[in-house]
Amino acid sequence: QVQPVESGGGLVQAGGSLRLSCAASEGTLSNYYMGWFRQAPGKEREFVSTISRGGYSTYYSDSVKGRFTISRDNAKNTVYLQMNNLKPEDTAVYYCAAGGSASVREYHYDYWGQGTQVTVSS
Repeated sequence: QVQPVESGGGLVQAGGSLRLSCAASEGTLSNYYMGWFRQAPGKEREFVSTISRGGYSTYYSDSVKGRFTISRDNAKNTVYLQMNNLKPEDTAVYYCAAGGSASVREYHYDYWGQGTQVTVSS
């Protein structure tokens, strides 16, 4: 069992950058595939990115490809989401999740963090 905890959200202007972190308050993240999802106001939660347990394989949604980078440091038990060239449409609560496969589907992830707010102003 693992409990992800996100941090690093905040308010940024369009074109700016943020780095989100996902640490574990309990358990070991390296045992899991990790994913980032986001939920904008009035919208369903959507897939952003996923990374394999060793960090060698990553996958991104089309909406963030080329702007966001997912990575992990298993020695630090932490997963990151580097977000560059942010746009107002990136405004959402960002969630970190741990699961047994690198999937775009929420139901493949068993453990979720509480989320961190990212707001991008125009």
